[in-house]
Amino acid sequence: MDILIYGTVNSIIFALIAVGFSLVYGVSRIPNFAHGSIYVLAGFLTWSFINDLKMNYALAVLISLAIASIIGLIIYRFILIRLRGLPTSEIIASFAVSLIILEGLRMQGIAGFKGFIGPFYVLQPFIGGKMNIFGVFVDYQRLIIIAGGVVVITFIWLFTHYTKTGLSLRAIAQDERAAMMLGVNSDRMAMVSLSIGSALAGLAAVLILPLGNIAAEQGYRVLVYALAVCIIGGLGSWAGTILASFALGFSMITSTAVFGALWENVVLIGTIILILLFKPSGLMGKQKELEERV
Repeated sequence: MDILIYGTVNSIIFALIAVGFSLVYGVSRIPNFAHGSIYVLAGFLTWSFINDLKMNYALAVLISLAIASIIGLIIYRFILIRLRGLPTSEIIASFAVSLIILEGLRMQGIAGFKGFIGPFYVLQPFIGGKMNIFGVFVDYQRLIIIAGGVVVITFIWLFTHYTKTGLSLRAIAQDERAAMMLGVNSDRMAMVSLSIGSALAGLAAVLILPLGNIAAEQGYRVLVYALAVCIIGGLGSWAGTILASFALGFSMITSTAVFGALWENVVLIGTIILILLFKPSGLMGKQKELEERV
């Protein structure tokens, strides 16, 4: 029962972390390596608004998500739009933005290594306390994460199936040239996707970070987790992202329960290697696989 409950929580955490990255890549084919830094920045901004400006928790979260969304829009409008179609340059440019954000936060005293002596930045849980579920005590924040993950996934599905903007995003993701012939502005949709993806990264932060401290190194970890989920599920496949999140979430919690926490990274990297060896496009990837090798 421990593995079932905490495996579900772990899976939803992976899904929340990766869904924004997957949305951006699925629409624009841009690997946004600033995803993790926006995650940490949104968490820090929320903490700052609550503790320094004495804002209401909900208002602080909304403003932080708005700022994260605007940052994503700016990154595309002024940087990535000039590099679109050059994958290596896109990665370098977005990772450079990530370094600027994370190192700037580190200068504010956000720890990035063990043994750091200084201020701790901790987001308070939305609701304190625990609940007994079939003999397993689960704190309310983890239950909120599960509920939040379900709401986010449902919202994205409804948004991409029943709104004009969402349908345009799907059209670009499925066939960019055909969508452009029908009047869909590719650059505008890419900018919208990066804005929404950044807001989703910020939402993941405010839901997950109450479980621990806000640290600069989490930006790199979140980026690795997002990449892992998207590679295993299939880059650009939203359904694959959800499937991979549950596969990774349960495999990592099971390995931790059986072998210890040190095996988490081994399971993560091992799964990526196996997927790349036997199904390079991922579990539900739509990219063309290499059929002939020289």
